[in-house]
Amino acid sequence: MDTVNLTIDDQLLQVTAGTTILEAARGASIYIPTLCYHPDLPPARDSRAVQAVFQGHLKVENAMPTASGSVCGLCIVAVAGQNDLVGACATLAAEGMVITTDNERIRAKRQENLLPILTRHRHACLTCVQQDGCSRTPCSANVPENERCCPLFGHCELRSVANYIGISDFTPRWIPTDFAVIKNQPLFEKDYNLCIGCTRCVRACRELRGIEALGFVFDGQGRVQVGSLAETLADSGCKFCTACVEVCPTGALVDKSVRAGNKAEDLVACTAACPAGIDVPGYIRLIAAGKRDEAHAVIREKVPFPGVLGRICIHPCEDACRRGEVNEPLSICALKRYAADGEKGFWKNETRVAADTGRKVAVVGAGPAGLTAAFYLRKKGHAVTVFESRCQAGGMMRYGIPSYRLPRAVLAKDIQAIFDLGIEFRSSRQLGRDFTLDQLGNEGYDAVFLGVGAQLSRRIALEDCDLPDVMGGIDFLGRVAEGADVRLKDNVLVIGGGNVAIDAALTALRCGATDVSVACLECQEEMPASPWAIQRAVAEGVKIMPSWGPDKILSRGGKVTGMDLAACTCVFDEQGNFCPQFSEAKECILIDQVILALGQAADLSFLKADRRIAVDRGLIVVDQDTFATGIPGVYAGGDVTRAPSAVIHAIAAGRKAAAAIDRSLGGTGEIDEILFKRGVPDPFLGRDEGFAIWSRQKVPELEVAARKNSFDEICLGYADAQAVREARRCLQCDLRRHMGCNPVPPPNGLPFDEKHIQQVPETEGVLQLFDEDHQILAIKGTVNLRRELSTQLDENEKAAWFEFEEDKMYSRRESELIQKYLQAHGKMPGGDDGLNDLF
Repeated sequence: MDTVNLTIDDQLLQVTAGTTILEAARGASIYIPTLCYHPDLPPARDSRAVQAVFQGHLKVENAMPTASGSVCGLCIVAVAGQNDLVGACATLAAEGMVITTDNERIRAKRQENLLPILTRHRHACLTCVQQDGCSRTPCSANVPENERCCPLFGHCELRSVANYIGISDFTPRWIPTDFAVIKNQPLFEKDYNLCIGCTRCVRACRELRGIEALGFVFDGQGRVQVGSLAETLADSGCKFCTACVEVCPTGALVDKSVRAGNKAEDLVACTAACPAGIDVPGYIRLIAAGKRDEAHAVIREKVPFPGVLGRICIHPCEDACRRGEVNEPLSICALKRYAADGEKGFWKNETRVAADTGRKVAVVGAGPAGLTAAFYLRKKGHAVTVFESRCQAGGMMRYGIPSYRLPRAVLAKDIQAIFDLGIEFRSSRQLGRDFTLDQLGNEGYDAVFLGVGAQLSRRIALEDCDLPDVMGGIDFLGRVAEGADVRLKDNVLVIGGGNVAIDAALTALRCGATDVSVACLECQEEMPASPWAIQRAVAEGVKIMPSWGPDKILSRGGKVTGMDLAACTCVFDEQGNFCPQFSEAKECILIDQVILALGQAADLSFLKADRRIAVDRGLIVVDQDTFATGIPGVYAGGDVTRAPSAVIHAIAAGRKAAAAIDRSLGGTGEIDEILFKRGVPDPFLGRDEGFAIWSRQKVPELEVAARKNSFDEICLGYADAQAVREARRCLQCDLRRHMGCNPVPPPNGLPFDEKHIQQVPETEGVLQLFDEDHQILAIKGTVNLRRELSTQLDENEKAAWFEFEEDKMYSRRESELIQKYLQAHGKMPGGDDGLNDLF
């Protein structure tokens, strides 16, 4: 590959032929300011204008149809042998070039080129001596509010560049404009009053993403005006990838819901919302590309239950999905199932079990938390034995979730993949009955994980609740799952408003009940059950009775005959505590059986009088970081340590506990693995007409008439075309995490040596001296900058950097800079803080 040799600021460099001066300088960490340039984008100079753009409802026609993109002119440098300064972003490095990036002539020209940029942008705050740390409100300088900088002030690329270059004294005051400010479109806001016409957003949309929803024109005054190609972003073909926001150097384009310091999490909100941290955009992108097996591998990098989660996950990722702000969130859970159902074993190519460590771990409970912990601990090389009180593994996945939602074959497949790692499984072994924690220690287990779950049905103090026809929801579902011949009577009432209550109601229909109602304290909008679960129940004929609570069970001869219900007016008090309130309204319904689905409780009878493990409100108390209990080497997680929640939370707990246990056994605690190696994703998205209104693909389901008498799976899953179409709705928000950015200007100051002092003019001005850490040492006004700096060089041993400003009113500027320093550091002149020695 051909190379060229050149010198930049006395540094001899060798770069690949075709490299620009700017690229060469950045490769050597030599800073050259620029605004129109961005490392991911083509040059602004060659960018083409369009016929017209829209700024809100305003249509702006192109007054200069033959003109091409303009440049900021801030990256100019001097090339030895050439009279004119050249743009570093557009000039290729040539053999033997000698380049200077900073001198008095260059600085003056950069300030001159910055002037028209600032003329069309608010800049009063940029020239204020009190700008550092300023919140903009209130303003001690009494600058009108509409002339102050935008909320991005302090994190603005324009500000940092302007401060580096210096703002010319000839920069005129900004004249307020009345361009469109658009806040009613998804994901980001636009303020055309803050646009400087750099066209970075246009080039990001057009060339980087291949969408071209944005464009630019020249107005009658020859200024660049940026806008969308139609009145709305949706009509312009926008894909809401927000690359335009990422490259904007001002506050003209800003995210609505991305918090400072939380950008990575807020941008890829789906992954951040997933308790297990699954790379959602990663596997969605693979499905869109037709790589189903590879998508499954990506899911398996974080969870050992892809098939299960693809069916029963509560999918908090979908609630967080940014596509939902455009129209409807992505059907992430259904796509996870699609990937899992189509896997052909690709993930096994990269999965590994570490060499045996000689350590033994006992996992008590074969539910999602226990099996997940066992899975990762075995992969770390530890010998793992799983103890389960029931005859089969799965916990609530098997005994609490009906097979019409989670087919047993799917569950068995995921569990078998775990046991195939070489995990020993001991069924029908109950802690407290068949063995104790002390016995496990005596048998040589180095650590114990308690994942016993919450498999008891909660009961309430209700007269006659011990009648045979009054059942617990978990107990009822468990008996059905075990294969018992459960035949219900005709009229069944389920008490409760969660998913267990809905599962119990639909299971009751499949066990012979003809009339099933669900009564709960909450109004329907506040029911804990998933909306889709409620809709499914209603479709099968279940009657939902919101805002009703049980008052009295009616019975005759030991048999249930009815239930008195009381109208609930409020479930929680003002502090959020459970404190239901009832009115005088009552309703009596005739029923034959009652199912109480009022929550779950953990069976902690194995603890007996053992006080070494603390219990609070029926849950084992653990360290939230390590899941350790009060007994050294004993850990707990899942529903036994937190209010019963969801399978994905139990899996996340199992992962975290496995990492902590591995560390305690001498391992690294690193349990993540890469099962599909993927590089930087393609930034090109392409244009798709109507993308913003593409609707969410409906997941096919079994016909209602075929459901009631069968436990066949209701949800049938996506066909190939549906899955690809749904996956292509993804905004690919994570692409922004792979975008580059311009470097920030170097710390202020020149090296404090004779060479750089000799470049300073012998004129009035103000100098500042800094130490090695760029902490200020001195601020001083003088009639001769060079002479004073030479004096300081001899006298000030701590000084390593300096700055200077030419200013005939140097005494005033000196006072301003001292005031700025004092305010920034909370100091007052004349005190006992040593400031009099510095100034």
